[in-house]
Formats: sequence, structure tokens, C-alpha cells
Amino acid sequence: MYKFDFELDDFQKEAVKYIDEGKSVVVCAPTGAGKTCIAEHAIHRALEDGTKVIYTTPLKALSNQKFSDFGRKYGEDKVGLLTGDTSINRDAQIVVMTTEVFRNMLYGTNLGELAKNLQGVKYAVLDEVHYMNDEERGTVWEESIIYCPTDIQIIALSATVANAQQLCDWINTVHSDTECVYTDFRPVPLRFFYYDSSRPFDLLPLLTPDGKLNSKIRPERRDKNSRAKAKQRNTAKDVISVLHKKDMLPAIYFTFSRKKCDEQMEKCCNLDLITKEEAKEIQKIVDEYLKENPYLEHNKHLDYIYHGVASHHAGLLPGWKVLVEKLFQKGLIKVVFATETLAAGINMPARSTVISAISKRTDNGHRMLTANEFLQMSGRAGRRGMDKVGYVTVIGTQFQSPEEVAELVLSDANPLESRFSPKYSMVLNLLQKFSMDEAKELILKSFGYYSSSDRLKPLYTQLEKTDKTIEKLNEFVCPYKLTNKDLLEYNKTRETYVVHRKLSKTLIKQAKQRGEKDAPEVTEFLDKTKSLLAKMKSYHCDICRTYKKHMKDIDVLERYEKKAEQLTKNIANEKDIYWNKFKNHRAVLTKLGYLENDFPTEKGMLCSTIRAENELYIAEMLLSGILDDLTPAQLSAVVCSVITEDLRGDVFPSQPLSHPTRKALNQLKNVRKKIAVVQRDYDIDTEMYINSYYSPLIEMWVEGLSWEELTGMTQSSEGDVVRVFKRTIDILRQIANAQYINPQLNATAKDAIKAILREPIDVD
Repeated sequence: MYKFDFELDDFQKEAVKYIDEGKSVVVCAPTGAGKTCIAEHAIHRALEDGTKVIYTTPLKALSNQKFSDFGRKYGEDKVGLLTGDTSINRDAQIVVMTTEVFRNMLYGTNLGELAKNLQGVKYAVLDEVHYMNDEERGTVWEESIIYCPTDIQIIALSATVANAQQLCDWINTVHSDTECVYTDFRPVPLRFFYYDSSRPFDLLPLLTPDGKLNSKIRPERRDKNSRAKAKQRNTAKDVISVLHKKDMLPAIYFTFSRKKCDEQMEKCCNLDLITKEEAKEIQKIVDEYLKENPYLEHNKHLDYIYHGVASHHAGLLPGWKVLVEKLFQKGLIKVVFATETLAAGINMPARSTVISAISKRTDNGHRMLTANEFLQMSGRAGRRGMDKVGYVTVIGTQFQSPEEVAELVLSDANPLESRFSPKYSMVLNLLQKFSMDEAKELILKSFGYYSSSDRLKPLYTQLEKTDKTIEKLNEFVCPYKLTNKDLLEYNKTRETYVVHRKLSKTLIKQAKQRGEKDAPEVTEFLDKTKSLLAKMKSYHCDICRTYKKHMKDIDVLERYEKKAEQLTKNIANEKDIYWNKFKNHRAVLTKLGYLENDFPTEKGMLCSTIRAENELYIAEMLLSGILDDLTPAQLSAVVCSVITEDLRGDVFPSQPLSHPTRKALNQLKNVRKKIAVVQRDYDIDTEMYINSYYSPLIEMWVEGLSWEELTGMTQSSEGDVVRVFKRTIDILRQIANAQYINPQLNATAKDAIKAILREPIDVD
């Protein structure tokens, strides 16, 4: 049996013990606590037993990193990689993949059984499982757990979340025997500091020893003069200077703008952060790297690396970010200016982290960071085995108070919330194998449904209060033993009597005018009126002192009973929200011919294999005939337009499109309209893009334009262009392998992929 060459922490020992007992585990621990070695224990067991491990991550970059790390540690022949656009040694004992790829593998698996592509798999590691909170991708993690064969032990690794036990209980319910291992212990403790612009050459401890806000910290001034001074000040440079003097580097400086990352890097390049020996080592590593990646020789960020500073964000080429990560891990880059995406899992620990603000701009305006976002970023501070303490510095701004910063630092982690949402592909894949009743059973296995009691707590609380009020109102006892029904009957009788009395006077007057003293109909009517009076008096309400209170209570009771009825309906709807969504998607698929008698048609089979946010839209596009006669360049341009999210309203393509491409895009509008009309009837609103901003670029790229020429034609960053092109390739690969479409379209997609995959697009 393999043993680590170091003493495991208590939580690691506990997790390892459960794995050895054949149980699944949910491990919840702070960033840097050492969760990975628990997964490595499973890897060692698999290597010894001749079984397999699937290791999933939420990001391609993280998958690439794990693939590289495991290859060095266990041998390249033992490790494979599957990321959608990359397939290396897929039959290896250790296969690293994105969680989406794992989910897609499971779609071809009967529930609870092992498919051919899962033969021999003993363990499935779900790294960064707190991504279940992700609004767009969270469903993938839930599906992966629900569909995962029960013979496979799940090892779910998570940063700190508030409801780890609830997650564990759910996995225990839908999968197999599962234990929760939780710790808030950090091997490298964190110390928090506050940068006050009034003291630019110092850092103030944020908290006192007893956990209170340091009284020396003052809020930033918010007048016009202070804002002008703030613009003139070079805060990043000042902060890094202080960290350098205090031996608190290397640092990751988090900011929420790509532009600011680059600007701050430029301002800090003359700080003399590295020694001559380190500069020589950087030069050597960079030279070797550029020999392998010559397309990076003219990268505009190259000079800054030699000064020990760099930026890291989605706008940079993937190959460049790999170089930055490599140099930072070796301690040669002293400061990386990064967006918060760096906190999502890439292994770049530092002695310090700097957080430029505790709020960030979103599509819906500014919002405060969540506790989990702050924990992810601050958790990058402190290198295990290298630092005794990790340092976190928060920059003071005019838009936050020191009190708010302290509150965030002291906040508990946020709970995991289900983002489960049935999609067209889910409906089609489930109905290939299961009846509607069986599909419903699976939907009800979601974490969303399991945790609905928490989500419904406010409604249940309201209903409970309403029921208590109703009960209290019903406690009123009438002195004459009248029920609410009796009182309502009295009111009805009284109203009728008042009408009769008025009418009686009119009838008597009319009889006198006719000279009829005792007209039979008048007499009969007067008798009815007298009987109504007698009936009314029999209730005793006219002499009862509590009558008004009783009536008021009835009115209130009626309102509360209606409220209780509505709350009950709302609870029922919320409980069935996922199943109702499933049925609505099924209805759309049936209406458009993708389902017949609740089983996929050929069209449905095609749609079920498409992995995209708008799979129905893409399926309709492929089946429409619009794409059949396009060239590889034109097909790439059209596909690119349907996967590119809407940009600002004033952003337009900088280059013209070819006529066939423009014609195809115009025809696609009818396809989009057709789907939208049907979806509207079933309260479904999926994004269906036709955004041609990048389409001319990919069209020219496929036709042979150089990268330098291409990037000179757009204001978009290189990283954005690469990312869009790779997403286009992902859909083209699916088109190339798709059944039930024009074979010419399969061939065109293959040619397009070959043409796109040139440096730097083919570099991860």
C-alpha cells in the first residue's frame, strides 16, 4: 500500500480512511489545505489495483495543468487528457477531463451501470465541486453525480461552503454511501491588512487580536478633490513597493478589469523586484519557451516579464499565460496582476494576495463580492511548506467602508445553491432510455429538489404564520353560539329584509293610489317581510355587542384563507419547478418534431448529441439546408456567429462578410424566429445568437490570413479571439461527427477544423 512521504493532516487521514472503506467522500477545506493529496491517494490505489481514475476539473486550463502535473509524477503513459478539443491517451489509468466531458460520457450510460467507456473506472474525482453554484454550468455537476454509476466512488473536493453536509447527504441519497470531511483549518494562516491612501508607505492590520476593526483605519474621502488625487496616485506601485520592503512577495494582485491589469503591470515594471541571477534564469527559460513557441516572440508583454511583473487574464493567449504561470511557480515573477478567474483553481500560490476592491462591476451594476469569491482570492496567499503566514491586503476605496471590508473578512462561506435546469439535450437523452415516470424520478433526484426545503423555507414560514392567524381567528366564540356560516347567513337575511322593507312601503303606497286596501299580493309580500324580520332577530346579532368584532374577524379570515390557498399553490409550483420545466421543454421538442410518443425521432437523436447552450437552435440550423453549400471558411463564420454572445450595441464587424455567409446569417433569422414562437407558448427563453462580430475574422483565418494580419484588424484581445475560435471548433467537431445531416456538411466541418488549427489556435 502506498504511503505519503509526509504526515497527513487529520482531515486527510479521515478522507483516506473512508476511501479505503469503499465509500464516496465530500471533502470541504480551505484553498491550500491539501485536498489534492486525497485524490492522489485514490490514484495510487488505482495504479496498484490496475483500475482507473477519472479526474474532472471545471476549466480546460486546470485540466491541462493537472495532466502535466500527473504526467511528471506518475509517468506520461499513465495519464490521458480529454477536454472536448483535445484527446490524449484516453485509455490511460488516469484520465483528466473537464466535468462537461465526464457528463457527456455518462449520457451514454444506463443509470447505475457501467458503459464501455467507463469500464475499469473505480474512482471519479470531482475537483472544485462548488462550481455547482455556477449559474450557467452548475447543472453539469448535478447531472454527473446523478448519472455516475454506483460502482464508482465519488471524491468531491470543494473549497469552504456552508452546507457541505447537505451536499454529502444528497450524494448519499442519489449515489452511494458517502461521508463528509470538513475542516476550516489552514496550514498557513492568513493575516489581513488594509491599505489606507493617507498612509501610502505602510499597511495597517485590518483587525485587532480580538477580531475587531482596527480603529486607526479611516474611510477614504469621497469629495471631488480626493477623487482627482486618487487618479494621480499610483496605488498599485505604492502597494507593491511596501510588500517588497516587507518581504511579502511574490504576490497576486487581483483587479476586476483586464485593462487595469495591464496598466498596473506597466506602472510597476521599474521597481527592481528581481536579482541579476533571477533575471538570467528568466532569460534562459523564456528563450527555451520561445524556441518551442516562436509566435510569442513579438508579444507586447515580453519586456515586463524580465522585470519580474506580468498580467494574467482571459484576453491573453493561452500559451503566454502558461509561460507566466511557469515563471511565477518558480518564484521568478514577483507580481502577477490578475482578474478573479485566476482564483478559480489554477495552481499559482503566492505569499501575498492583494484585492483591489470588495465590489465589482457586473452587467447589472456594481455589487459586493460574495464571501466565497473573497475566500477564493484571499486563499491564494500562503505557500504550504514555504510560508509560515500568508498575507492578504485589501485596498481602501471611496466606494467601500473599512467596516464592510472587516465584515467580509469575518463572514462565513456561502452555501451551495442548486442551478439545476432541464435542457433540451437532457430531455432527449433521458427519453431515449426512460419513460416519463422514470425521467421524473431522475429529475426529482436533483440537488435542487433535495434542497428545495431550504429554498421553500420562507414560503413555509409564511404559510405557518398564516395558518396560525386563521386558527386564532377561528377561536372566537359567539355568545349566541353562532358560527361564521350563521353570521354570514344573518347578514344575507338582513340585507334581504332591508330591501323588502323599502319595497313594502312602495307597494302599500301604490295600492292606496289604486284604492285597493287589502291587495293579496301586497299582503303576501308583507308577510314575507315580517318572517324575514323574525328570522333576523332569531340570530340575536342586532343586540349582540360582539357583532362588529365577529364581522371584522370574518373579513380578515377570508383574506388569510385566500393567502393560505395561494401560498399552498406557490409551494406546490416551486416543488415541481424542475419537472414543469422538463415538461415544457418536452412540449417544444414534440411540437417541432424532435419527439414522437415521448421518444426521440432522427431529428431528436441529432439534437441529443449536441453539447452547447443552444442545442435546439444548432440542430435546426444543421437540418435547415442553409449550411449545406457553404465553404469551410463560410461555415466557420456562420457557426462562429451562433456561439458568440451579444456584445455592446455599438460593436460591429470591422471587416465585410462574404455574400454567401451574409445570406446564410439572414436565413438563420427565420430559424431563430420559428423556435422563439414555439418557446414563447411554454415560457422558455433560451439565447439564440446571430452575432457576426468575429465572423469575418475566422472567415479570413480559414482562408489563410496570418495571425499578425488578423489581430491587426480587430480591437479584441488575442485571448478573446482564440477563445471564440476554439468554441467554434468545438461545434464544428460535433458537426463533423453528426448523423442525420447532409454528408457534405460533415466533410466541410472537418476541412474547416484543419484550417483553423494553426498557431496559436492549436496551442493550449
